[in-house]
Amino acid sequence: MAAIGSLVFCTDCGNLLDGGAGKQNAILTCQVCGASCKDTSSKTIVTRSKPSAFPSALRAKRSEVQTITEADMQTSATIAHTCEKCGRDEVRYYTQQLRGADEGSTVFYECECGNKWNTNN
Repeated sequence: MAAIGSLVFCTDCGNLLDGGAGKQNAILTCQVCGASCKDTSSKTIVTRSKPSAFPSALRAKRSEVQTITEADMQTSATIAHTCEKCGRDEVRYYTQQLRGADEGSTVFYECECGNKWNTNN
């Protein structure tokens, strides 16, 4: 008898045998040739392979470690908008979804002079 996954086949004629209930000492009988063999479908086979066994350009890129500092991260963009306090023509902004998904987002502005304000889209 040969087992492929949870399927069990008769080694004499190749017929697919009725599966056992997962009992270790179950004996299955072939309905075609009458051969009886032990049920091996309850065995669990675990295989492992090394990552180097299947080389991949994508896996190689994923494994590269990148270190980003807080200074590298830019959380706001700049826009040509006049600051109401100092008159500067360029301010930083970012958007955030504070209300429902079917409503507009809120835009937060910040000038280098320290002035902060927001508007709803």
